[in-house]
Parts: sequence; C-alpha cells; structure tokens
Amino acid sequence: MVKIPKIVSGGQTGADRAAQDWALSRNLPCGGWCPNGRKAEDGTIDPKYTLKESPSSSYLQRTEWNVRDSDATVLFSIAPGLSGGSKKTVEFARKHNKPCLHIHVGQQDAAARLHAFLEDNTVETLNVAGPRASKEPNVAQFVIETFDRVFGPF
Repeated sequence: MVKIPKIVSGGQTGADRAAQDWALSRNLPCGGWCPNGRKAEDGTIDPKYTLKESPSSSYLQRTEWNVRDSDATVLFSIAPGLSGGSKKTVEFARKHNKPCLHIHVGQQDAAARLHAFLEDNTVETLNVAGPRASKEPNVAQFVIETFDRVFGPF
C-alpha cells in the first residue's frame, strides 16, 4: 500500500473536483491553487475546497502553480489523448522538471500504473488534473475509482 499524498488541484469540475471530493470524504489533506475569483465552468468554486486564489483569473497560472508546487502530477482522462489545459499541464511538468503520468480509462492497468508511479517517485503532494466535466462527464468517476483501487477502501 502506497502512502496517500496531499491532493492538490485547480478546483475545476471533472478530474480536479473529483480528487478534492475524494480527499475531503476521507479527511485527507488537500488544497491547491485556483484562479482569482475562484472561477470554474460552473461558477464560483465552493469554499469547502481549501484552495488559494492565484493573482490572475487565468486558468493557466493556477495550472502552472499547482504543477510547480507539487512533487508530481497525474492526469486522468477518458480519451487516450490530451488537449487544452490538460496538454498544457504536461508542458508545465516538463518545464518544472516534475514527474508526470497520464492515465486514461482505456488502460486496464491504470490503477497499477498510478501505484507504480507513486512508488517510483517521492510524492508528498500530488497534483491531479484532467478534463473538466463538460468535456468528459465520466472523468470524475474514473478518478474516484482509480484512487479507491490504489489506496484501498476507507
């Protein structure tokens, strides 16, 4: 069993929010950066998510800062390819020389890959990213199911 790291994300709907909800439901440490104004596609991010506002309302600034301030990043998606902000997250991980893993629902070994990634890297703080709910409505369930497989039921 791997140690459960602090979970951070940008608070957007979809993968980000699912990671926050998973951590909160288990009383685990979580947080991260969100855009100024706590902006997300569904309006203002609920204060129950203990996110810090970046100076900019740009999604890109909070994305980069979450990569920069974490030990590693995992991207979850339904589709095998990444686009938009998820693709930018990978670029920021390269820029900041941070380990990054992309797993998608089509991989039967997604949980095993995340488990190995966490064992192979020293991860006290894990940045979770991926598509928003309007792009991939099922990504939140994939995040939760994968975390449950990796870290065990609570």
